[in-house]
Amino acid sequence: MNDKKAPQAPSNNLFGKENYVWIIAGLAVIALGLILMAGGKSDDPNVFNPKEVYSFTRITVAPILILLGLALEVFAIFRKPKKG
Repeated sequence: MNDKKAPQAPSNNLFGKENYVWIIAGLAVIALGLILMAGGKSDDPNVFNPKEVYSFTRITVAPILILLGLALEVFAIFRKPKKG
């Protein structure tokens, strides 16, 4: 019998475990931004309330979170996985 083990081919994974963690974090930040932008429904659909539509959260915070999430995604894609 031959007791020698066949050499294993190196892994061809494009991303490492840390990259996937960053990708999931970026998706979570994007989802949070979209949820904040969606907001809640109006109490009375016949009355327009500009304070609900043009709130600081919907106009400023949510788009910033979405852009930060996209930046995290770019970082996760370009980050080189650690050798080891």
